[in-house]
Amino acid sequence: MPMLLIDASVYIFRAYHALPSSITGRDGRSLNAVHGYADCLTRLLDDSAARDAAVACFDESLTSSFRNELYADYKATRELPPEALVEQIAACRALTCALGVATVSSPVYEADDLIGTLMQDAATDVTIVSSDKDLAQLLRADRNDVLWDFGRDTRYDRAAIYDKFGVTCEQIPDYLALVGDTVDNIPGVPGIGAKRAAALLARWPSLDALLADLDGLAASELRASQSLADKLADHADQARLSKRLATIVTGVALSDEQQTTQREAVDSPALAELCDALGAGNGLRKKLGVVPL
Repeated sequence: MPMLLIDASVYIFRAYHALPSSITGRDGRSLNAVHGYADCLTRLLDDSAARDAAVACFDESLTSSFRNELYADYKATRELPPEALVEQIAACRALTCALGVATVSSPVYEADDLIGTLMQDAATDVTIVSSDKDLAQLLRADRNDVLWDFGRDTRYDRAAIYDKFGVTCEQIPDYLALVGDTVDNIPGVPGIGAKRAAALLARWPSLDALLADLDGLAASELRASQSLADKLADHADQARLSKRLATIVTGVALSDEQQTTQREAVDSPALAELCDALGAGNGLRKKLGVVPL
């Protein structure tokens, strides 16, 4: 059976912004993110074949990632979660654990890096649950790995990634080094878009190979080849930095506990206690299989 690796924070943030803040507990605290995430996670576990091996990876390093050390403006365009959401993130992690799904986070590495590390030595196929295209770089050639955008119910294997972006999974960091990523505020190279990046990487297998052959680029029949070569020469350091920012780390040192992927039995008393602490009504209790009030 495939292992399920969940980019949990993506679905918590999505629920928080998609559902009204009027969804509250008995004390008036917002529970919109908890409701949305609980609905997503329970449906995911019901729908997926990977019910026995699952890990939810959480972003703890919103401002303390090693990438912020490399580039101070990394993710600078993103707003930090408000206090109402911070409290709900903790509740979402607690309910994940109570549903028997292992959780992992790091103050230095992002959820992407934790997913990459857990995949590195996985002996089975892996389904990554996320809408983040960066994670496509992790799909292995010798496995039937899948990137599953659960919200849109769209699955991408390696062939589908190539069809979508025009590059191989291994080239995704090189692709993002050229086009940049507005979501993570990765600069890329000005003036190089998706089609041009794919065309370049069809001829040069990596950013390093491309930067090492700018004379060959300038002499090629590609449209505006001299201008492209000049842009890359002027922004070579920025492109290399962008690739480093976009490259997922697969060697994070994890404890034995953090490497646990086996799903445990649902802890019904813990779910009931969490619902009581949140002041949850019967709607959330029903989603989580807790006896209604």
